[in-house]
Amino acid sequence: MDTQTHEQTARERIASAADEAELRAIEREYTGKGGVVAELLAAIPTLPPTERKAAGQGANALKQAVNAALEARRAELDEARLAVELAATDFDATVPARSLAPGSLHPITQAARRLEEIFSSMGYHVLDGPEVELDHYNFEALNIPKDHPARDMQDTFFVATDAVAGDGRLVMRTHTSPVQVRAMERLEPPFRAIAPGRVFRQETTDATHEHTFHQMEGLVVGEGISVAHLIGTMKTFLREVFERDLDVRLRPGYFPFVEPGFELDARCPFCESGCRVCKGTRWIELCPCGLVHPNVLRAGGIDPERYSGFAFGLGLSRLVMLRYGLDDIRHLMGADVRFLEQF
Repeated sequence: MDTQTHEQTARERIASAADEAELRAIEREYTGKGGVVAELLAAIPTLPPTERKAAGQGANALKQAVNAALEARRAELDEARLAVELAATDFDATVPARSLAPGSLHPITQAARRLEEIFSSMGYHVLDGPEVELDHYNFEALNIPKDHPARDMQDTFFVATDAVAGDGRLVMRTHTSPVQVRAMERLEPPFRAIAPGRVFRQETTDATHEHTFHQMEGLVVGEGISVAHLIGTMKTFLREVFERDLDVRLRPGYFPFVEPGFELDARCPFCESGCRVCKGTRWIELCPCGLVHPNVLRAGGIDPERYSGFAFGLGLSRLVMLRYGLDDIRHLMGADVRFLEQF
């Protein structure tokens, strides 16, 4: 049977096909693997050389004709099906479609993106780091050796594995501070960077404690960096978040990776004389901070004789609780749609 006869037969069968299943069967028979077109192409090497070109052109023309006829018939069937639906008495094309329930970003995501916008406008890189971290980065490089009492302040999830060589155990990171060292290894001073992300501690969960929560680390390294730069940065950040100037104060605090170390408090933005949020003190504890310890600079490959820096750790979960007046941190990771729909 020549290609013209094949084409005529295929067109007649396609024109009389009643549904998509019948069209697919015809398509497989003519253009599928082992179909008519494939057989015609496979037979070309057995033909005399003078006939091969015409045979190849005929097979390709058959394939194109079958595909075009299939596409046209599918369009006809679609139009006929739509006409039947429009003619039905139970169909009204003027009825509005069912609306989709509006979604929203998680409040943690909203807060993180807003902070990224603020600090990016101040020239900060936005970095990320692994949540399953090496003990070296989570503790050792942050001036917290194995026998340091500060390790007792962080109940750690250790990861059972035999795959780690040389750098010690794997842990679920207890803070975002490991990104400090990774940033110093990767970036050349001077630089500014923040690193928002999840952290994990083996906490007994209650209204103010959760085993999974969010922080944001900040780090600035350069020549001549001082506490004055830290205070100026925090005041600028708070002004952008709360849309007005807030007083800040520094209280001495101990953290192994900074020297000197501080607790930074901000004047309560919700009251004038004391409220439930600030517990009547008119101050809100915002974040630990301080000048980067020389040992941490050395661990990151930076000369502390030439460079200095400051670091701070914001509690994103705490910031969201303050922003929206939440009284239970467990709402943030509870995946309760009724709670999330409020944002």
